[in-house]
Amino acid sequence: MTKRDGVVATRPTPGTPRPYDFPEVERFHLGNGLRVIVANLPGRPLVSASLVLRNGASDEPAAHAGATVLAARAMSEGTERFDAIALVEASERLGASIHADAGWDAMSVSVEVPAARFEPALALLAEMSLHPTFPASEVERLRDERLNDLLQAKADPRRRADEAFAATIYQAASPYHRPSGGTRETVEELTPARLRAAYERGLDPARTALIVGGDLAGIDVEAVAERLLGQWGPAVGAGATGKIVDAGAVRHRFVRVLHRPGAVQTEIRIGHVGVPRRIDDFHALSVMGAILGGLFNSRLNMKLREEKGYTYGAGAGFDLRRAAGPFAARAAVNTEVTVPAVADFLAELDRIREAAVADSELQAARDFLVGVFPLRFETPGPIVGALSGLVVHELPEDELARYRPAIEAVTVEDVLEAARSRIAPDQAAILLVGDADAFGADLEAAGFGPVTVERDAGPVEEGRDPGAAAAIGPVDAGPQGPTEGAEEPAADGSGDPVEPHTSSEGDDDR
Repeated sequence: MTKRDGVVATRPTPGTPRPYDFPEVERFHLGNGLRVIVANLPGRPLVSASLVLRNGASDEPAAHAGATVLAARAMSEGTERFDAIALVEASERLGASIHADAGWDAMSVSVEVPAARFEPALALLAEMSLHPTFPASEVERLRDERLNDLLQAKADPRRRADEAFAATIYQAASPYHRPSGGTRETVEELTPARLRAAYERGLDPARTALIVGGDLAGIDVEAVAERLLGQWGPAVGAGATGKIVDAGAVRHRFVRVLHRPGAVQTEIRIGHVGVPRRIDDFHALSVMGAILGGLFNSRLNMKLREEKGYTYGAGAGFDLRRAAGPFAARAAVNTEVTVPAVADFLAELDRIREAAVADSELQAARDFLVGVFPLRFETPGPIVGALSGLVVHELPEDELARYRPAIEAVTVEDVLEAARSRIAPDQAAILLVGDADAFGADLEAAGFGPVTVERDAGPVEEGRDPGAAAAIGPVDAGPQGPTEGAEEPAADGSGDPVEPHTSSEGDDDR
């Protein structure tokens, strides 16, 4: 690298990735069938432990949608030994933080604590995991908070787009058709009994894992776990998870517009049902996703942001779940460029399927994925999270150890095959949330596919029927902008390679 007049004349290039080995782990089972996975990490005195139940929002009955997420939130509100305040005080005395989460794929109860106080902290985790009481007053408060959140979502174009996109691409029988946190109709009917049923559905030690990571010198994790969790048996309502319905509702491309009069931006979602996490071409898909829409210098961001100036950020990616999650390309653009932005999206989706990527693109994507992989595991929490993903998605034990070599082995041909087999622009739904009056005529003329416009009640249209729909051109016979710079991150393979959906944060409306 040389300098000329104080300016770098030669662009620096990535160095050779440093060697990295994912920490070795010990695996064993308790007498009741509970799987235990232990990663001893010398020099990491803050221990992280997580009890992962393979029981998520995708496993609940449609009429009880939102029960699993709300049940997890309610678990810290009271147990047989502690009320909510006493539980917080007990954890604070240990210098611990304890919480429960649930998402599409799993429920988890986790604690972080200094190693010297591991056993009493794990006792709190066991108390919260096995003896929650779901107090009626706290359940009512959490339910009301969720209902208020749903009201706020109607006014948030980004969340409105995410919710409508999922409802558009999935058949009504799929749990992914609705938000993981439930809808107004289902949340209003949630009771302590329904939350307990959702919780107990996954309460089987044979379908659960305890994952522990940190500096465990002098700690007999197996003995501690046996004392605190070894006597636990399956709950009466526990049962094996069934097949998740992930059937798509899109047969050919069409456009659905949610009209927001006067909107200065349009939220764009283009995509279809994608793939589950457990696939043979995961590493090729990760590299392809990074090239298409997962990096700052991805094709979509370079085209729509850097070249055209349409948006602060454009991306695309696959949300990898136990069953097939959505594939979406997304951006928020100025209203006047809505139609050309959609055209550019479709052109890039076609281009990555039609011709091999450049060697420089392949190298940049592989270098990024390989280079950032070790950075994610500097503390025990993310290591425990990644190991949890192996459990939730039933992945091989060496999945994390072979991640970097597998990414480095991805070829140009692999990327092209992944794009051709996993992306289908001609069978994609185009979902727009914006001012249809401003771009409707151009949208019809562009010929992207049949167009429908649904006019929500808004400040300009107070009292108008929000369900009223007007068709521009033939109606499809199939399925009936964020803050600047705050684009929703895409699950493009550049994130944690196997992190499960055990958190409802950010996915209540997808």
